[in-house]
Parts: sequence; C-alpha cells; structure tokens
Amino acid sequence: MTSSTKSLPTAVPGAPPVGSKVGARTWIAVAAGMLGAFMAVLDIQITNSSLKDILGALSATQEEGSWISTAYLCAEIVVIPMTALFTLAFGARRYLIGTTALFLLFSTLCGAAWNLPSMIVFRMLQGFTGGALIPMAMTLVMTRLPANKRAVGLAVFGLTATLAPAMGPTLGGYLTELYGWPSIFYINWVPGVLLMAGMWWGMDREPLDLSKLVDADWLGIALMALGLASLTIFLEEGNSKDWFESGFILTFAALAIFGILGWVAVSFWRPHPFVNLSLYGHRNFLVATALSAVIGMGLYGSSFLLPLFLGQIANYTPMQIGEVIAWMGFPQLLVMPFAAALSSRVDNRIMCSFGLLMFGGSCVMNAFMDASTGYDQLIVSQVIRAIGQPFVMLTLSNFAMQGIKPQDMPSASSLFNMTRNLGGSIGIALLATALTNREHFHSARLGESVSDYSLTTQQRLDGLTQNFIANGIDPADAANKAVRVVDNLVRRESYVMAYNDSFLIVGLVLLGCIAVIWFADKVKSPGGAPGAH
Repeated sequence: MTSSTKSLPTAVPGAPPVGSKVGARTWIAVAAGMLGAFMAVLDIQITNSSLKDILGALSATQEEGSWISTAYLCAEIVVIPMTALFTLAFGARRYLIGTTALFLLFSTLCGAAWNLPSMIVFRMLQGFTGGALIPMAMTLVMTRLPANKRAVGLAVFGLTATLAPAMGPTLGGYLTELYGWPSIFYINWVPGVLLMAGMWWGMDREPLDLSKLVDADWLGIALMALGLASLTIFLEEGNSKDWFESGFILTFAALAIFGILGWVAVSFWRPHPFVNLSLYGHRNFLVATALSAVIGMGLYGSSFLLPLFLGQIANYTPMQIGEVIAWMGFPQLLVMPFAAALSSRVDNRIMCSFGLLMFGGSCVMNAFMDASTGYDQLIVSQVIRAIGQPFVMLTLSNFAMQGIKPQDMPSASSLFNMTRNLGGSIGIALLATALTNREHFHSARLGESVSDYSLTTQQRLDGLTQNFIANGIDPADAANKAVRVVDNLVRRESYVMAYNDSFLIVGLVLLGCIAVIWFADKVKSPGGAPGAH
C-alpha cells in the first residue's frame, strides 16, 4: 500500500509536542467533545426500547416506525465525512457549539412531534447535526493532546463508542417508563448545555473562512450524500421489504452504487477533495477501518439481538432489558483505564487480539441460550464482552491514527467513524435477515417432527386438551387451544435457535478478525517520556 500526499488545502493545528503540559482548558474541551460523541451515539439506540410507545402516540405501524431510526442514521452517516470541511470553514469551536445548539433544538422538536412525518424530519435533522460530534471528539484528541496523553483520550473516546450502544436501551427504557417517551429527547439538554459551556471556555476562537465552502467539492459531496444515504436506506429497509424482490430496494441499491463509485472517482480526480479517501492507502488505516466496520457490526448487532431476545422470548419489560444490558456497559468504566495504561507497554496487536477473543467468545456463549435464559444466565457473557470491547476500540483507534499527518486528522477521524457506523447498519441488516431466514428453517425442521402422526405430539395434545377441559373449556375449543399452544412452542423454540445462530455468526466473524489485525504494523501508544514511540 502507498501513502497519499493528497490533503485538504488548509492544515488544522498539529498536536502539542510530546511531554507538553496539558492545561485545564484543553482537558475541559476534550471532555466536552467526548460528551458530545457519547450523546450522538446514544441517540442511535435510545429510541429502540421506546418505539412501541412512540408509534402508539404517532398512530404509526411498526414498518413505518423503522424510518425513525433510518432517518437519523442516514443523516448522521452523510454528515460525518463533511466535518473536516465544516471545521475548516467555521472553526472547531464555532462549529461544535453551533451544531450542538441545533442538535438540542431538533431533539426538542422530536419530543414534540405531532405525527410520523414530522418525527422523521426532525430525526433526520437531529442526526445531521449530531453526527458531527462523533468524529470531532476523536479529532480533538489527536490535535489538542500531545502524543503521550492520547492513550487516555482515545480510551475515553472508545468508551463512548462501546458504552453508548449499551446504555441506549437502558436509559431509554427507564426514561420512558418513568416520564414518558418524549423525555428520551429532552434529556439531551443536560449533556448538550455542558458540552457548549465546555467548548466555549476550553477552546480558542478561530477565524471564519467561508471561502472553503465556496471552493468545496460540492459534486463529490452530493455523490457522497446520495451514495451513503441510499446505502443506509437499502440496509435498514431491505429485510422488511424482502430485499431484491422489492423495486424500492433495487432503486436504492442502484443509487448507492452510483453515488459511492461517483464519490470515489471525483475524490481522486479533484486535487483537494472534501475528505481524503486516499488515506485508505495506509496499511494500518485500511486494516483499522476494515475492522472498525466489523466491530460496528458486533457492537450494534449484539445490542440489536439481545434486547430483541429478552423482549420476545423472556417477555422482559424495557426496564428489565436495560438492567441486563447495563452489565455490558458499566464494567467498561473499570477496564478502559487499565487498557489505556497497557497500550503504551504492549504490542497493540496482542491487545486487540485479546479484546476480539473476549468479544467474540461472549457472543459464542450467547449461542447456547434457551427459552428460560434471562438475567442470571447472561451476566457472565455480558461482563466478558465488557472486558473485551475497550481493548478493541482503543487499539483500533491507535492503528487508524498512526502516522497520519496533522492536516489529515479530520479526514481520518471522519472515515474511521463513518466506517464503524456503516458496519453497524450492515450488521443489523444482515442479522435481521439471518434471524428471519433461520427462524423459517428451524420452524420447518421442528414442524416435521411435531406432526399429527407423531405419538409424542398426540400425547402432548391429548394432555393439554384434557387439562383445558378440566378447567371448564368446551372440548372442541380445548382441542384448538391445545394445537395453538404446541404451535406457539414450536415457533418460540424456532426463534430461540435463530437467535443462537445469529450470535454464533457474530462471534465467529469477530474471532476471525484476530488473524486480520496481524496484517497491521506493530503499534504502541506513546509513553510518558518525550520522544517515546
């Protein structure tokens, strides 16, 4: 792989020299950036546990309601690659404060939405403003902290990427149950105001340079927006519309291919593209972003499967689901500082391999659930997952940003985070399809055994029928009720097997990534001494 010299025309500030003292203002600014990234990632998942209440209030169906998440994801993925351009044009301080203020406005409007179309529009605008907060947090770490302090910053950034998906269903469930579904949007004011105050005090004012917008590669931006938005819609809506059997899905697949290929072509044709795609020519960056997509599949995929299993099979309430998911989040607060300290002493490939082993192994553990699996049986696998995820996210960030020039930091951060979010969308789409297909497969196989010609089935039906008759139910109704009970049991067991298959897929893919990380060069976080590497 060759490295690229192509970059944005104006360099962003480089990081301070190794060993430089970091003042309180800088730490406050970085902390505010982390808070923004956490808030933006949290809002991807926070509606999941409240969707039933939201749809009821807006008089919408489950299929229509899927657009509430799709709109947010589309806008968020589109804006992430554009943050480098907007930062150059407005300055990091002004852009972060402005986009956060708009994010809070649109969050409030989401809580006040009066019908489904208004909710979809406000969620799209919320995603467009909130998406910028994710790469900007990583950019602040790389450009405001000296190299020997970055491990701490990247550790906290990794925590926002892994903790927020776990906290989303938990927080959403609690808020909805206690205060109603609009509160999941209004709660953004708490971190949002703190973020703006931190940026106002912690960052210096930078001059406006609106000429960057005038001279921007708007053709590339338009193709990127078309391609990524169409790809997100294709992934989010594909399973519910039976994929390529739908003209709607075929149209967006074609638009995605046209837009993304056009974006790539224009980016290599223009001397100064709005985001530097040729960074993929760096081997470490390529390996890190590829694995970031897979980790996105694992993060969002496991956060998609487990709440669904607990709600459908175990009949857990949103609050009970949140209590189980919390075990995937809180232990990370203890693990991340240890991982950050270790990253300057141990080859990050070893650390990432350990993290992938723990993360993938926890998913394989979930591949052996049954209908009685609940809180007690899931704690161990959740804690193991919580131990593994910080090791993966921290080290992948180190690999991605190793050797990147200061002027390319915003582009690198944007592409790294965009890839992870796209990986999440791809993972959820594939897992939703696998869940449907495997349920049909297992239902058919079980149905072959559970038939009227089976002596065991006949005995089970006779026993159920007699039990219903003993409770005063008419014999004919009792027989029909017995058939429905057996049918529901078959369907339940089919879904349990399908969830197990889906977790096994995620686990094996993550374990397979252990081999891929060794294609990267050896990397360690810089130590505390000046000149450390």
